[in-house]
Amino acid sequence: MAFTQVQNRSVFEKAKRVAKRLIEAVTGEISLGKNFGLENRIYDYIESVSIREPDVLKQLREETAAMPMGAMQVTPIQGQFLALMAQVVQAKKVLEIGVFTGYSSLAVALALPEDSKIVACDVNEDFTQMAQRYWQKAGVAHKIDFRLAPALDTIDELLQSGQAGTFDFIFIDADKENHPNYYEKAVELLRQGGLIVIDNAIWGGKVASAKYQDGETRAIRALNKRLYYDDRISLSFLPFADGVVLVTKR
Repeated sequence: MAFTQVQNRSVFEKAKRVAKRLIEAVTGEISLGKNFGLENRIYDYIESVSIREPDVLKQLREETAAMPMGAMQVTPIQGQFLALMAQVVQAKKVLEIGVFTGYSSLAVALALPEDSKIVACDVNEDFTQMAQRYWQKAGVAHKIDFRLAPALDTIDELLQSGQAGTFDFIFIDADKENHPNYYEKAVELLRQGGLIVIDNAIWGGKVASAKYQDGETRAIRALNKRLYYDDRISLSFLPFADGVVLVTKR
Protein backbone atom coordinates (compact mmCIF):
# COMPACT_ATOMS: atom_id res chain seq x y z
CA MET A 1 0.00 0.00 0.00
CA ALA A 2 2.80 2.37 0.94
CA PHE A 3 4.62 1.77 -2.36
CA THR A 4 1.40 2.38 -4.33
CA GLN A 5 0.98 5.71 -2.55
CA VAL A 6 4.58 6.66 -3.41
CA GLN A 7 3.97 5.69 -7.03
CA ASN A 8 0.74 7.69 -7.30
CA ARG A 9 2.33 10.70 -5.64
CA SER A 10 5.25 10.46 -8.07
CA VAL A 11 2.91 10.56 -11.08
CA PHE A 12 1.00 13.53 -9.65
CA GLU A 13 4.16 15.48 -8.86
CA LYS A 14 5.61 14.81 -12.32
CA ALA A 15 2.39 16.01 -13.95
CA LYS A 16 2.49 19.22 -11.90
CA ARG A 17 6.12 19.85 -12.84
CA VAL A 18 5.50 19.30 -16.53
CA ALA A 19 2.46 21.60 -16.49
CA LYS A 20 4.40 24.31 -14.65
CA ARG A 21 7.32 24.14 -17.09
CA LEU A 22 4.96 24.35 -20.05
CA ILE A 23 3.42 27.51 -18.60
CA GLU A 24 6.88 29.01 -18.03
CA ALA A 25 7.89 28.12 -21.58
CA VAL A 26 4.76 29.76 -23.03
CA THR A 27 5.49 32.96 -21.10
CA GLY A 28 9.10 32.91 -22.30
CA GLU A 29 10.59 32.41 -18.84
CA ILE A 30 12.41 29.18 -19.69
CA SER A 31 13.29 27.12 -22.75
CA LEU A 32 11.68 23.80 -23.59
CA GLY A 33 13.13 23.59 -27.09
CA LYS A 34 14.60 20.42 -28.53
CA ASN A 35 18.04 21.75 -27.83
CA PHE A 36 18.67 24.63 -25.44
CA GLY A 37 19.65 27.80 -27.30
CA LEU A 38 19.77 26.14 -30.72
CA GLU A 39 17.40 27.15 -33.51
CA ASN A 40 15.03 24.38 -34.56
CA ARG A 41 16.11 24.60 -38.21
CA ILE A 42 19.71 23.86 -37.20
CA TYR A 43 18.61 21.10 -34.87
CA ASP A 44 16.51 19.56 -37.63
CA TYR A 45 19.49 19.67 -39.99
CA ILE A 46 21.69 17.90 -37.43
CA GLU A 47 19.03 15.22 -37.02
CA SER A 48 18.77 14.81 -40.79
CA VAL A 49 22.48 14.04 -41.23
CA SER A 50 23.19 12.06 -38.06
CA ILE A 51 20.25 10.17 -36.59
CA ARG A 52 20.07 6.45 -37.35
CA GLU A 53 16.90 5.59 -35.44
CA PRO A 54 15.70 1.98 -35.68
CA ASP A 55 11.99 1.56 -36.38
CA VAL A 56 11.29 0.20 -32.90
CA LEU A 57 12.79 3.34 -31.30
CA LYS A 58 10.81 5.57 -33.65
CA GLN A 59 7.59 3.75 -32.76
CA LEU A 60 8.29 4.14 -29.03
CA ARG A 61 9.13 7.82 -29.45
CA GLU A 62 5.96 8.54 -31.39
CA GLU A 63 3.75 6.64 -28.96
CA THR A 64 5.32 8.48 -26.03
CA ALA A 65 5.04 11.87 -27.75
CA ALA A 66 1.26 11.41 -27.94
CA MET A 67 1.05 11.14 -24.14
CA PRO A 68 0.26 14.18 -21.94
CA MET A 69 3.72 13.92 -20.35
CA GLY A 70 5.54 13.05 -23.56
CA ALA A 71 7.81 16.08 -23.22
CA MET A 72 9.77 14.17 -20.56
CA GLN A 73 11.16 11.83 -23.22
CA VAL A 74 14.77 12.15 -24.36
CA THR A 75 15.29 13.18 -27.98
CA PRO A 76 16.68 10.90 -30.70
CA ILE A 77 19.93 12.87 -30.56
CA GLN A 78 20.21 12.20 -26.83
CA GLY A 79 19.34 8.55 -27.24
CA GLN A 80 21.97 8.04 -29.92
CA PHE A 81 24.49 10.02 -27.86
CA LEU A 82 23.91 7.78 -24.83
CA ALA A 83 24.31 4.66 -26.94
CA LEU A 84 27.57 5.97 -28.37
CA MET A 85 28.94 6.91 -24.94
CA ALA A 86 28.16 3.42 -23.67
CA GLN A 87 30.06 1.98 -26.62
CA VAL A 88 33.00 4.35 -26.14
CA VAL A 89 33.57 3.06 -22.59
CA GLN A 90 32.88 -0.52 -23.79
CA ALA A 91 30.08 -0.82 -21.27
CA LYS A 92 28.69 -4.18 -20.27
CA LYS A 93 27.23 -3.20 -16.90
CA VAL A 94 24.91 -0.19 -16.92
CA LEU A 95 22.67 1.59 -14.42
CA GLU A 96 19.78 3.77 -15.53
CA ILE A 97 18.11 5.94 -12.89
CA GLY A 98 14.77 7.02 -14.33
CA VAL A 99 13.20 4.95 -17.10
CA PHE A 100 9.95 6.73 -18.08
CA THR A 101 8.74 4.87 -21.22
CA GLY A 102 12.12 3.38 -21.97
CA TYR A 103 13.59 5.26 -24.94
CA SER A 104 17.06 5.79 -23.44
CA SER A 105 17.34 2.28 -22.01
CA LEU A 106 16.20 0.77 -25.31
CA ALA A 107 18.68 2.90 -27.31
CA VAL A 108 21.54 1.80 -25.05
CA ALA A 109 20.45 -1.85 -24.91
CA LEU A 110 20.39 -2.05 -28.70
CA ALA A 111 24.01 -0.85 -28.77
CA LEU A 112 25.34 -3.20 -26.07
CA PRO A 113 26.80 -6.69 -26.51
CA GLU A 114 24.58 -9.71 -25.86
CA ASP A 115 26.18 -10.45 -22.49
CA SER A 116 25.53 -6.93 -21.14
CA LYS A 117 23.12 -5.95 -18.39
CA ILE A 118 21.23 -2.73 -17.65
CA VAL A 119 19.79 -2.26 -14.17
CA ALA A 120 16.86 0.08 -14.86
CA CYS A 121 15.24 1.90 -11.93
CA ASP A 122 11.83 3.59 -11.76
CA VAL A 123 8.80 3.80 -9.45
CA ASN A 124 6.10 4.28 -12.08
CA GLU A 125 4.42 1.05 -13.11
CA ASP A 126 2.23 2.58 -15.83
CA PHE A 127 4.99 4.29 -17.81
CA THR A 128 7.40 1.38 -17.45
CA GLN A 129 4.86 -1.11 -18.75
CA MET A 130 5.30 0.62 -22.10
CA ALA A 131 9.07 0.39 -21.69
CA GLN A 132 8.91 -3.33 -21.02
CA ARG A 133 6.63 -3.88 -24.00
CA TYR A 134 9.15 -2.22 -26.31
CA TRP A 135 12.12 -3.99 -24.73
CA GLN A 136 10.38 -7.26 -25.58
CA LYS A 137 9.48 -6.06 -29.06
CA ALA A 138 13.09 -5.09 -29.77
CA GLY A 139 14.44 -8.38 -28.44
CA VAL A 140 16.56 -6.81 -25.68
CA ALA A 141 14.49 -7.60 -22.58
CA HIS A 142 17.07 -10.20 -21.52
CA LYS A 143 19.63 -7.39 -21.20
CA ILE A 144 17.50 -5.31 -18.82
CA ASP A 145 17.04 -5.98 -15.11
CA PHE A 146 14.07 -3.75 -14.29
CA ARG A 147 13.61 -2.69 -10.66
CA LEU A 148 10.20 -1.20 -9.78
CA ALA A 149 11.30 0.51 -6.58
CA PRO A 150 12.82 3.78 -5.35
CA ALA A 151 16.20 4.05 -7.05
CA LEU A 152 18.09 4.81 -3.84
CA ASP A 153 16.82 1.54 -2.37
CA THR A 154 17.97 -0.37 -5.44
CA ILE A 155 21.37 1.34 -5.39
CA ASP A 156 21.82 0.52 -1.70
CA GLU A 157 21.03 -3.13 -2.49
CA LEU A 158 23.66 -3.11 -5.23
CA LEU A 159 26.25 -1.62 -2.89
CA GLN A 160 25.40 -4.02 -0.08
CA SER A 161 25.81 -6.95 -2.46
CA GLY A 162 29.39 -5.95 -3.20
CA GLN A 163 28.91 -4.24 -6.56
CA ALA A 164 30.76 -1.01 -5.75
CA GLY A 165 33.20 -0.06 -8.50
CA THR A 166 31.74 -2.52 -11.03
CA PHE A 167 29.48 -0.39 -13.27
CA ASP A 168 30.78 0.94 -16.56
CA PHE A 169 28.09 3.47 -17.45
CA ILE A 170 25.37 5.27 -15.44
CA PHE A 171 22.62 7.56 -16.70
CA ILE A 172 20.83 9.83 -14.21
CA ASP A 173 17.52 11.35 -15.32
CA ALA A 174 14.97 11.05 -12.52
CA ASP A 175 13.42 13.18 -9.75
CA LYS A 176 15.65 16.23 -9.71
CA GLU A 177 15.69 16.83 -5.96
CA ASN A 178 17.41 13.47 -5.57
CA HIS A 179 19.98 14.00 -8.33
CA PRO A 180 22.71 14.94 -5.79
CA ASN A 181 21.98 11.74 -3.84
CA TYR A 182 21.94 9.63 -6.99
CA TYR A 183 25.26 11.12 -8.05
CA GLU A 184 27.04 10.28 -4.79
CA LYS A 185 25.84 6.69 -4.91
CA ALA A 186 26.68 6.46 -8.62
CA VAL A 187 30.30 7.43 -7.97
CA GLU A 188 30.52 4.53 -5.52
CA LEU A 189 29.12 2.09 -8.08
CA LEU A 190 31.23 3.34 -10.99
CA ARG A 191 34.52 1.72 -11.94
CA GLN A 192 37.62 3.83 -12.52
CA GLY A 193 37.38 5.20 -16.07
CA GLY A 194 33.63 4.59 -16.17
CA LEU A 195 31.17 7.26 -17.25
CA ILE A 196 28.19 8.97 -15.60
CA VAL A 197 25.80 11.03 -17.76
CA ILE A 198 23.52 13.48 -15.94
CA ASP A 199 20.56 15.05 -17.73
CA ASN A 200 18.73 18.38 -17.17
CA ALA A 201 21.76 20.28 -15.86
CA ILE A 202 20.48 23.55 -17.42
CA TRP A 203 16.86 22.90 -16.38
CA GLY A 204 15.36 25.18 -18.99
CA GLY A 205 17.70 27.99 -17.93
CA LYS A 206 16.32 28.19 -14.40
CA VAL A 207 19.66 27.30 -12.80
CA ALA A 208 21.13 30.58 -14.14
CA SER A 209 18.44 32.80 -12.61
CA ALA A 210 18.22 33.66 -8.92
CA LYS A 211 14.48 34.10 -9.46
CA TYR A 212 14.00 30.34 -9.26
CA GLN A 213 14.40 28.87 -5.80
CA ASP A 214 12.20 25.78 -5.98
CA GLY A 215 13.58 22.51 -4.64
CA GLU A 216 14.36 20.99 -8.02
CA THR A 217 16.27 24.01 -9.31
CA ARG A 218 18.24 24.36 -6.08
CA ALA A 219 19.14 20.66 -6.17
CA ILE A 220 20.42 20.89 -9.75
CA ARG A 221 22.43 24.03 -8.93
CA ALA A 222 23.91 22.30 -5.89
CA LEU A 223 24.90 19.26 -7.93
CA ASN A 224 26.47 21.35 -10.69
CA LYS A 225 28.57 23.14 -8.08
CA ARG A 226 29.46 19.88 -6.35
CA LEU A 227 30.67 18.41 -9.63
CA TYR A 228 32.92 21.42 -10.23
CA TYR A 229 34.71 20.92 -6.91
CA ASP A 230 34.77 17.09 -6.88
CA ASP A 231 38.40 16.02 -7.34
CA ARG A 232 37.39 12.35 -7.69
CA ILE A 233 36.18 12.99 -11.22
CA SER A 234 36.80 14.76 -14.51
CA LEU A 235 33.81 16.42 -16.16
CA SER A 236 32.45 18.17 -19.21
CA PHE A 237 29.25 20.24 -19.20
CA LEU A 238 27.63 20.05 -22.64
CA PRO A 239 25.13 22.78 -23.58
CA PHE A 240 22.89 20.55 -25.64
CA ALA A 241 19.35 19.30 -24.99
CA ASP A 242 18.56 20.56 -21.47
CA GLY A 243 22.19 20.43 -20.37
CA VAL A 244 24.14 17.17 -20.17
CA VAL A 245 27.09 16.61 -17.85
CA LEU A 246 29.65 13.88 -18.51
CA VAL A 247 31.57 12.59 -15.52
CA THR A 248 34.41 10.08 -15.56
CA LYS A 249 35.88 8.59 -12.41
CA ARG A 250 39.61 9.11 -11.97
